[in-house]
This record gives sequence, structure tokens and C-alpha cells, in this order.
Amino acid sequence: MAHAAAVLLLIPGFLLHTAMAATPYPHGGDPLLGASKRYEGSSDLVDLRYHMGPVLSAAPLRLYVLWYGRWDPAHQAPLRDFLLSLSDPSPPPPSVAAWWATAALYADQTLANVTRRVALAAEAADASASLGRALSRLDIQRVLASAVAAGRLPADARGGAYLVLTAPGVGVQDFCRAVCGFHYFTFPSLVGHTLPYAWVGHSGGRCAEVCAYPFALPSYMSRGGMAALRPPNGDAGVDGMVSVIAHELAELATNPLVNAWYAGEDPTAPTEIADLCEGVYGTGGGGGYAGRVAVDAQGRSWNLNGRNGRKFLVQWLWSPEAKACVGPNAND
Repeated sequence: MAHAAAVLLLIPGFLLHTAMAATPYPHGGDPLLGASKRYEGSSDLVDLRYHMGPVLSAAPLRLYVLWYGRWDPAHQAPLRDFLLSLSDPSPPPPSVAAWWATAALYADQTLANVTRRVALAAEAADASASLGRALSRLDIQRVLASAVAAGRLPADARGGAYLVLTAPGVGVQDFCRAVCGFHYFTFPSLVGHTLPYAWVGHSGGRCAEVCAYPFALPSYMSRGGMAALRPPNGDAGVDGMVSVIAHELAELATNPLVNAWYAGEDPTAPTEIADLCEGVYGTGGGGGYAGRVAVDAQGRSWNLNGRNGRKFLVQWLWSPEAKACVGPNAND
């Protein structure tokens, strides 16, 4: 996608990636991923490779969050707990931290410089939605520029990354129509620094059926007899955001300036580490099936444990070494 790497809408994602994600390829006993992990959609045809650009390697990577618009604290809490879980070793396996350190970024020689630790360094709020409730892509940089200029967030160009989360009722250019989130880097002429950042929007009440899969389904899938999964934290918009945030952060870490890890030859439309595994959440996932995931006593689906006893459902990611999607299987 021109000028940004993005989470595509569900429907195009399936059309593009079904061949790579539909056929499970079990592979146990790996010393890094462990016997409980699975490789999905193994393919030697995917050439996700390094294009010589930088990756995010700070240890820890300092994450700065800007909450744009009016947020319900009950919606913020699961998102904040997910971000804090990225570096929390205390939850039982399969944990968010283990997903980030091994399954998501696959701790082998090819991605060895990518950070394995992410710390939530600071948060700021723009509750008044200072640039309005219909933002362009460039407006995301403008709201960050305002927060940095006002001292609400630091300009951390050496070890920071930024995450803008827009509240329900806030629209962003191409949101729901073409993207659910995207990542890029700020322009020094606008923000004063080159800062890697990502944006993710709350799709509940707007387009949950395309941006909060598998907690909401497009009508054609529902008519086919498929049922949406129950969100682990009780809100399709919020739980859908968790997986999109995970998607964008993994791609931000491995391709921050859109010149590091991606497949294809066009850096304006890269296919990145998470794009290749859209819709895959467990063994057998792909082609409209989320895969084999755990279900709790209340019927809520999940595949990762987080802090405060929370559970999350997060998509798997592509391993350039395994040439397949890798991730946890909470049922094993």
C-alpha cells in the first residue's frame, strides 16, 4: 500500500493468502518454539527477505501510546494490559511475552537483531480529538507532532516507537475500506524527527466484521454457516484491536522504515511478516478458519495468556527460517 505498510481488510487478505495459510504443516520439537508450536501454510515460494534497512533493536524498545478521542477506561484496560504483557514473564505459557520473543520474531540468526523486549514507556491522551474525528493518514503524524511539541510524549528517536490508538467514533482515511491499521515513520519536516509509529483504530460499531475478525464475520461467511468466536475480553472492537496492534508492532519492529524485512520487490507495497499470516490464529488456520484455539469455561476463544489473568487471541506470524506461519497453540 502506497506510503504505508498496513493490515489489509480480511476479505482481500484471504484471497491473497489462502494458498499459503490453508494447509497445516505440523513440526514439533523445535528447540526455540517447542513441541507445542506449529508451522502453518509452509511454502518455499514465499521470499520474505532482508533489504538491508534497520530493524528496531533497542532493549527494551520503548513504546509511547497516544490515546486519541474519548476512550472508555474499560476499553483501554485490556489494550494496556496486552502492551504491558509484551515484557511480562510472569503469565503461564503460552504467554504474550513468549509469543513476541520466539513465535512472533523467531529468535534465529535471520532476525537476531530485532528486539525481544518491549516496554510501555509513556502514555498521553488527546481526549478532545484536537484534529477532529475524521483524520487523514498524515493527520496521524500531526497528532503525534502536537503531543511531542507539547511535551506530553518525548521525542525518542534512538530507542522509541509510537502507537496511536483512535477511539470509537473516530474515522481515519481508508479505515474499514482498505486498512484496519498501518505503520510508517514520521517526517522530520512535520514532527522534527524520524520516529517509527503505528496506528490502529477501534472498529466496533463501524466495521467489526472486517477489522475484528474472528470476533465478527462478513455476511458472506455468516450465510455460509460460520459462527464468530467469542472475544476473550468481552468486546469485539477491543479484542480485534489487540490482534491488529500485535500485527503492526511485529511489522514495525522488523520493517520500521519499509526497507528491511518484507516479501516482494516494491517497498511501497510490501508484504510483511504479519501480512502473510492474516486469519491464522491456531493449527489448521486459514481460508476463513481461525484455526484450533483454546476456549474457556465461558466459551471465549484465546491463544495467549497476559498479565492480570487476561487472555488474548493474536494472529500468528511468518518465520523467514521456517518459511511458514508460527505461533502458540494453547490447546497443546
